[in-house]
Amino acid sequence: MTLDMTIQSPVVPKKRKRLSLGWGALYLNVVLSFIFLYAPIVVMSIFSFNASRQMQVWMGFTLDWYVRLLHDERVRLAAKNSLIIALVATLVSTIIGTLAAMALERTRFRVKRFYEGALYLPIIVPEIVMAIALLVFFNLAFTWLDRLFGLQLNFGLGTITIAHIAFSFPFVAVVVRARLADFDRTLEQAAQDLGATDWQTFRYITLPLLMPGIIAGALLAFTLSIDDFVITFFNAGIGSTTLPLEIYGRVRRGITPDVNALSTVIMLVSMMLVLGYLFLQLQRRRTA
Repeated sequence: MTLDMTIQSPVVPKKRKRLSLGWGALYLNVVLSFIFLYAPIVVMSIFSFNASRQMQVWMGFTLDWYVRLLHDERVRLAAKNSLIIALVATLVSTIIGTLAAMALERTRFRVKRFYEGALYLPIIVPEIVMAIALLVFFNLAFTWLDRLFGLQLNFGLGTITIAHIAFSFPFVAVVVRARLADFDRTLEQAAQDLGATDWQTFRYITLPLLMPGIIAGALLAFTLSIDDFVITFFNAGIGSTTLPLEIYGRVRRGITPDVNALSTVIMLVSMMLVLGYLFLQLQRRRTA
């Protein structure tokens, strides 16, 4: 008994010391990472309430910049365009993404591997490459339509919406497909055994169980659409300015508190949507 005590007593404190040092370094890394990510956002949000137009000097607290945003016609038009584009792109992307996810998960066809690879391309390809590819596609399509049918189409809200759908629906498909991977198909079989048709099974069994994943994908698509700048910049036209483009135009003249206020509003909306997406993902895990 005495020999065991003398052998084990020096070993236990060393293990605890190493463990505590490891956790301390991990906590320090997490804290520094959050500071690195969110310190600029916090500074921007604080200076959006600055009474002075100079970013370097704090002159007091004010809400005047947010009040001016409410009465700024350019901001209201940009916000209207962003919402229209985001809502339409989200609706169409959710439908296409959900159907694509079900096709990939439930059916087998010859070019399935090729379709899967093509589906992930908008997620993998750099955004600048996607923007230029869509720009070239629209220019070519408009030229052909003008020669064949005499249609003179221009860049605008329509081209931006189509571009947003092109890069948004793969994200919806990925989220919904993850939901389908854990789906219990015996529930559908039980419904069909009780006399339900394919449409009734989909409406009352499949769709409600997939709804958390569908809503999560829709929120993700809406967030990506309303925040996008690069693809929107390359495919926008006259009178189709969105909020990110409006911010870019103002930043070119200098960073002022009204730019900080507008950026803070967009950030808060995006954070609310992301938190909603995470909440739905948590609910999905609990019900799985």
